[in-house]
Amino acid sequence: MKLFLLYNATFYTLNPAQPTVQALAVWDGKIVAAGTVEEAETALPAGAPRINLNGLTVLPGLTDSHLHLQHYALALQYVDCETPTRAECLLRVQHKAKSTPPQNWIRGHGWNQNVWEEGFGNAHLLDQVAPHHPVYLTAKSLHAAWVNSLALQAAGIDHNTPDPPDGRIQRDESGNPTGILFESAMGLVEKVIPEATLPQVRQAIEDAQPQLWGMGLTGVHDFDRRTCFMALQELEQAGRLNLRVVKSIPLENLKEAVEVGLRSGFGSQWLRVGSVKCFADGALGPQTAAMLQPYEGITSESGILFLDSEEIVEIGQRAAASGLSLAIHAIGDRANHEVLKAYAQLRQFEKQEARPHLRHRIEHVQVLHPDHLSLLAQYDIIASMQPIHATSDMDIADRHWGKRSRFAYAFQTLAGLGTRLTFGSDAPVESPNPFWGIHAAVTRQRHSGYPTPDGWYPQERLSLQQALEAYTINPAYTAGRERELGKLQPGYDADLIVLEEDPFHTPPERLYELRPLRTMIAGEWVWER
Repeated sequence: MKLFLLYNATFYTLNPAQPTVQALAVWDGKIVAAGTVEEAETALPAGAPRINLNGLTVLPGLTDSHLHLQHYALALQYVDCETPTRAECLLRVQHKAKSTPPQNWIRGHGWNQNVWEEGFGNAHLLDQVAPHHPVYLTAKSLHAAWVNSLALQAAGIDHNTPDPPDGRIQRDESGNPTGILFESAMGLVEKVIPEATLPQVRQAIEDAQPQLWGMGLTGVHDFDRRTCFMALQELEQAGRLNLRVVKSIPLENLKEAVEVGLRSGFGSQWLRVGSVKCFADGALGPQTAAMLQPYEGITSESGILFLDSEEIVEIGQRAAASGLSLAIHAIGDRANHEVLKAYAQLRQFEKQEARPHLRHRIEHVQVLHPDHLSLLAQYDIIASMQPIHATSDMDIADRHWGKRSRFAYAFQTLAGLGTRLTFGSDAPVESPNPFWGIHAAVTRQRHSGYPTPDGWYPQERLSLQQALEAYTINPAYTAGRERELGKLQPGYDADLIVLEEDPFHTPPERLYELRPLRTMIAGEWVWER
């Protein structure tokens, strides 16, 4: 049983009744007192260890409310394809090929054709730099893939292969596959790539934990699948899981989850069941997000709708029977509208059937029709958003959505209407560094200051306090743990980060530079710089 006093720091508690304190008393992983040094000392036995923080700043530990933990951990081993030019991406693949045995798959992630002058790549270009390896490179959005000829051959994709449901194989003028696959068409190749084994996934996640602690993350909401869940359970059983993880359930496993009686919130202090993850549409980058009107400059293309409101209601009623909330991916304004229509009906169902008022979410909420902005607050739906998407995608949004971008990533508008915001990164789509997300939410700028001193649609900027709440108390509420996580006050877990610089006195344009000196989880220092 460990007990100690932390003092001589500015502790931002995120408790409105006591915003700052001078000291914390920690006992057996919990905060038992917060206040002056004298007040905190009275909660501990005489002679308890004292840790002098030398005037530093302390915040509650931060939570990434939307990432793909297995994908992120494994991607640390992949080719980094997030390059300013297509040529640089190809050079990196070529370099990887030189150190990879022939016939072994080369994996990469992060390319974005929207920032490359030439646009999409093709199989022939990859063939030139990796002629002896099948290559599979996922787009930054994770909604498209770029493959070479060996990968197409391995998957049996040729001129005669039909587009799968909810997917598309890009083809040239002769109808031959180009090497670009959208949405479910990616699965044609993914199913022939040797999967990472459970031990490999477990080790990758364990190795990734220090990366996350070093960014200030003490918790994550994960949206990967069964293998990730199994790896997390094994890590917890071995006493090697040192992140607070909320684990979603893929829609394809809903039947099994209901049959065994899983509920949202079930689990331990380290690993808990989250929501059932569904996809209502695709993504902005490949123009598969479902829109009410066609994309700018495209006369007929308006994206792909995977689920309509009736289908979502049916899924939601099945999930509610077991106390499972929903977390629905929705990017385009049409997809968001369908999800909101469904949630309106599910709220009625919950009342009529005397069922719990579940903490449903929409993942991303990237663009809304002005008439639908108030509906999240009206139906008490959590907006799970990724601020760094706004600054990463703003040029693409302006290009493809035009004036509709006024209500894209509409943080302040939604907050002003009473919507609860919870923030994440969608890693490995973006970096999970929460200070990059905080900077994006507060400035609506990239690190360079682009696009203007006031940021992109500056009326949607948040205050630093609002942004921090979206990484602390709101994720805790979303997980049903608002009485134990997200604040520095008595009764809460001692999850915190120590900063050299006070973010409330840091110029907003420099917030992305912040990095913890130390990270504590459950009263244990897990990381130090």
